[in-house]
Parts: sequence; structure tokens; C-alpha cells
Amino acid sequence: MKVVELSHGGGGAETQQLIQQLFYRHFANDVLLKSEDAAVLSLQGQTAFTTDSFTVSPLFFSGGNIGNLAIAGTLNDLSMMGAKPLYLSCAFIIEEGLPFDTLEKVVQSMADELQNSDAKIVCGDTKVVPRGAVDKLFINTSGIGEISTGQIVKPSAHNLQMGDAVIVSGDIGRHGAVVMAERESINLHGDFKSDCQVLWPAVKALLDAGLELHALRDATRGGLAALLNEWANSSEVCIEIEEEKIPVSESVRGLCELLGFEAYDFANEGTFAIALPCSQVEQALQVLSQFDFTQKAAVIGKVTDFQAGLVVLQTPWGSQRVLELPKGELLPRIC
Repeated sequence: MKVVELSHGGGGAETQQLIQQLFYRHFANDVLLKSEDAAVLSLQGQTAFTTDSFTVSPLFFSGGNIGNLAIAGTLNDLSMMGAKPLYLSCAFIIEEGLPFDTLEKVVQSMADELQNSDAKIVCGDTKVVPRGAVDKLFINTSGIGEISTGQIVKPSAHNLQMGDAVIVSGDIGRHGAVVMAERESINLHGDFKSDCQVLWPAVKALLDAGLELHALRDATRGGLAALLNEWANSSEVCIEIEEEKIPVSESVRGLCELLGFEAYDFANEGTFAIALPCSQVEQALQVLSQFDFTQKAAVIGKVTDFQAGLVVLQTPWGSQRVLELPKGELLPRIC
């Protein structure tokens, strides 16, 4: 079995073979193939820039792996700013002894995920470290996106307004539940997969429809609970949520009941929330209905002046409770 050796990170012949025979073969584009020390890019207007690192364990999980997760996660951060993803950097930190087949599967999945946008990987780096220095494979990415000058409102956590409706694009908690189940060898019935997905096509459609997207945010680490609390604090508003309207799959609900967790705290990698005027809710839901990954989009609450900085959960029994920020580390290394 062919494996990655320390010499593949040494900068010599083995490094060049790895770059040319694997990374260039899957990521080839005019900028990357120039093989310069830095990519030279042409940008216009306002630009969004983000960076992220991925250390998920296990590397492969139902519905994805560390590779397509890295692409989707970075492109989604740009998308949540209303920015069209254009360029990515990508750095691999590889443990000595990682099978080449494993690395190639990860790289192939990254190339496949890139097909969901016009973004390109234009620069990168490879490091190989001794056994035990990292756990198999870590990936760091940075992304650049173009913010359209024609946007009515630029989405921001500081832009929520009284009376805004809050929409969630799909069922919550699937990515965190899938990773936890696989790590703990819990058998979840049915075709239960991570929601890992590039969100730009749906965001682009919402922008093209001329909707006033006051805020967008993907519900990653900390889940929906963290997202809503960040919005409430940043915009100094109250967000009131109706619990029974939040879409949760039966598998996620069952896992939460079994282990005593709440779905609001579980991470997502292809689900986002929207705050926009109530008058535009039906149009937004109609746009989202065009995509398979947003078929379960639902209005879950509204922005009020009840008490600034709070997220209030209305239960099906007529009571209320504060939905707080998750505390502690629910599940490390989910992304």
C-alpha cells in the first residue's frame, strides 16, 4: 500500500510528484498551474475574505468527508455575506503514513464539491509531519468572494430589524448528530447523512429575487442556538422562536432523546438562517423550494423588542424559556 512519507513534504522530487500528480490533476486551473509563490487575482468592488481549518474525526462520515466539508464550509462563510465565491487557498497538513488512496479520495471530493460554484483553488501548501504529530489529516482553507454592488442590503449580524421574520433553510443538527453517531458507533436507521452542502446557489437565487436579506448565517459549531444568540446580541434585539416550527429529523430527535442533548446545539454544515421583512417571507420560501437542500425551509420566529439580547423559545405547551448559548464542548472536532 502506497503511503505519504516525510519526503513528500521535503520540497524535493517527491513533493513535486505529489503536487503535480495529485493536486494539479484534480484542481487544475490557469492560476494554480502557474506555480508561483502567490496567486495574482483580479478583484473589483467590495471583497469578502474568510479562513477556516478542518480537523474532523472521523475523516469520512455519512454524507461527506473532511475534503468536501472544507470546501463547503469555506464557500458557505462567503455566501453568508452575500458574496459570490471566487478563489480559495488550500493547505494540507498530512501525517506520515496516511494511505495515498485516502488522500486522493479527499482531494477528489473537494474537486467534486467545487462544481457547485464557480470558485477555484488558486494556491496551496503541503506539509507532512511525523506520525502522531497530527491525527491523519488537517486542512486549512481561505476564501475570497465578490460582493455585488446591486444588493439592496448587505447581510450582517448587526442588521436585524423589529418585525423581521426568521427562516431556517432546513432541518437542524444533522451534521453534528451524524459525526457523533459514527464516532460512538450508534446505529441510526434510514438514509441518515450529514447536511454538508455548498449554499451559494440558494443564496444567489435569494439575492437575484431582490429580497432584503438583513442577515444570513450558517448554523455550524454551536448550532442554531449559537447563531440566534449571536444575532440577538449583535443587533440588540429579542428573537422569539416557536419550538414546534423548527424542522428536526426523527433520527436527530431520537439521538437527542437517547443522549440527553438538544438539536439546537448540534452543528450543521448545509443549513442556514435568514432574517428578512415579514412581507417577503412567502417569496423567500418560494425561492428556497427550488433546491433539494432547502425543501424543508420554514419560518421559525420573529424579531421583537421583548428583551434585547435574548432568544426566547415558545414551547408547544404555551410556556417560554430562554434558549442560551451552548456551554462547554458538546462534541469536539466536528469540522
